[in-house]
Amino acid sequence: TPDTIVAVIDTGVRVTHNDLLSRIWINEDEIPNNGVDDDEDGYIDNHNGVDFYNGDGFPEDIHGHGTHCSGTIAASANDEFPHAGVAFNSTILPCKVGDFGMPNSAIIAAVQFCAQEGVGIANCSYGGYFPSQAAYDAYAEAGTKGVIFLAAAGNDANNNDSLGMYPAAYDLECIVAVAATDRNDDITSFSNYGETSVDLGAPGQEIFSCTSSNDQSYESWAGTSMAAPHVSGVVALMRSLRPD
Repeated sequence: TPDTIVAVIDTGVRVTHNDLLSRIWINEDEIPNNGVDDDEDGYIDNHNGVDFYNGDGFPEDIHGHGTHCSGTIAASANDEFPHAGVAFNSTILPCKVGDFGMPNSAIIAAVQFCAQEGVGIANCSYGGYFPSQAAYDAYAEAGTKGVIFLAAAGNDANNNDSLGMYPAAYDLECIVAVAATDRNDDITSFSNYGETSVDLGAPGQEIFSCTSSNDQSYESWAGTSMAAPHVSGVVALMRSLRPD
């Protein structure tokens, strides 16, 4: 079902990675590399995702962050490669919104694209301490169309109840804020927290996943960025069983 498409709003995705190759969204209405916006969705050649930062159809990941998140969600299973995602039959829709900095304009465009495409789940492993009314409105509107956002709580050991990290701290039913836990199920020393603004914790330390250095690169990373994709994978499993 379309609900098992997970948009990864991030630094892009290495779509040729061995463990992700078979899990990447394919836009059947777009002919690749012909320089034409065949499906008239505003993006040229977006056959395997969109780069909202540069305004094109090539969500290349030069940072590695989005690729790492994608592996946790959906790395393929039962093959010779060393990783398996939480929801290894789900599909990743790469939505690139920056290389290091991620402007609100690109994030809003990605959120609107997800809603327009009928995507049910979006992983948001990013954030900042400055709320945006325009971004809030975009998440809220997408929420009315059934998109659920899994957002990283932040890595500053900060109480998000008193100083909000956004989008995690927006008070919207469609946003689930995720803290990072360690192998003992305790909150990590770095994770943000918040009795009302953070919803749950998920593994976020020593997380092994794909990186974008080459098609067979893997590393162990830590952060609430690594925790949110675990929840995205679980939500993908839940929605595949119960789309309602």
